[in-house]
Amino acid sequence: MAKSGGEPRPEGPPASGHESPEQRLRQEEERLQAAYARRSCGDLYSCFNPGHLFLVQQREQRMLELLRRHGFARLEDRRILEIGCGEGFWINEFIKWGAKAAHITAVDLIWRHVELTRARTNEEVTLICANAASLDLPDASFDLVLQATVFTSILDPAMKARVAGEMVRLLKPGGLILWYDYHVDNPANPDVKGVKKAEIHRLFPGCRIELERLTLAPPLCRALAPYSFLLCHLLAKIPFLCTHYLGAIRKAKA
Repeated sequence: MAKSGGEPRPEGPPASGHESPEQRLRQEEERLQAAYARRSCGDLYSCFNPGHLFLVQQREQRMLELLRRHGFARLEDRRILEIGCGEGFWINEFIKWGAKAAHITAVDLIWRHVELTRARTNEEVTLICANAASLDLPDASFDLVLQATVFTSILDPAMKARVAGEMVRLLKPGGLILWYDYHVDNPANPDVKGVKKAEIHRLFPGCRIELERLTLAPPLCRALAPYSFLLCHLLAKIPFLCTHYLGAIRKAKA
């Protein structure tokens, strides 16, 4: 049965520069809620958009290859946590790949996202509306933790560190964090900031980290895909044209 927390609290006073860590955390929550409220993607993320379809298919192929390399080719007995579930896309992907809905927990800060996910995914998925920097879940509960384009949206370094710490805490020894996020900034969107390789290593000390470039720059892909998927495939092999990291972050075994 799907579960969720309460709706987000109303916005508080502006930052003064002398806030406690909890006040800063709350202010970053409010900034994120406002940023997502402003977003309007139209049909950019529709699979009827050839550019988006190309990116989705390429990402699925590479992600499945990564999971297989790391011993996650069978998902039915794996317990999975998603940080920042959005509208439920990745939950449905993991169910398609063989995960059991009852073994999936998904967290999102935005109440509207939780509602959309509830409407679009299996009712056995556990949904939680909460800040992933502090989750009321037991240590070492999950075999696999996923974050996809969440850290790009978090601009406060302290909140990033806390979310990363929670991901590691909730992961079983030897478990896997699946990372997919921008490593470049988006000049058209001041609400996001790319996460570089060095920062990923700082966020997950003591973990074994494997990163690969992925995702042909979306504006370029959207322009070319209606005419040639082959050209997109060829350009996607050029690392400096790819805007994201796909990563496997392995927690040390006890």
